[in-house]
Amino acid sequence: MSKDLHDTGMAIRRRVLGDDYVDRALAGADAFNEEFQRLVTEYCWGKVWGRSTLTDRQRSLINLGMISALNRSAEFKTHVRGALRNGCTVAEIRDTLLQVAVYCGIPAGVEAFRLAREVLEAEGVAIE
Repeated sequence: MSKDLHDTGMAIRRRVLGDDYVDRALAGADAFNEEFQRLVTEYCWGKVWGRSTLTDRQRSLINLGMISALNRSAEFKTHVRGALRNGCTVAEIRDTLLQVAVYCGIPAGVEAFRLAREVLEAEGVAIE
């Protein structure tokens, strides 16, 4: 992929996830996963998040739904933080997780609400 796509992806990745998170991910890159980090930056963040049809807020809420359905707790918590950075409200996150509970099952909803609460409390976000 192109350097432009990588640069775009890196800027978006940092904007959504924060410099600390991205720096930690990149610091963990080695010969085994270096290509994966490049793929994530260029393809996920540059090619997909770089599109202008959806807003970052919309993408964050979609990600919360999908990642909770996949039961990927660490990624889910990362994307709750990203949703907050993208301006998503607690009410929007709550409604997204209600959708998860209905369409993916109550156990998925229970876990998503539990993990989201952990992040909200850790980030000092008031629960409305």
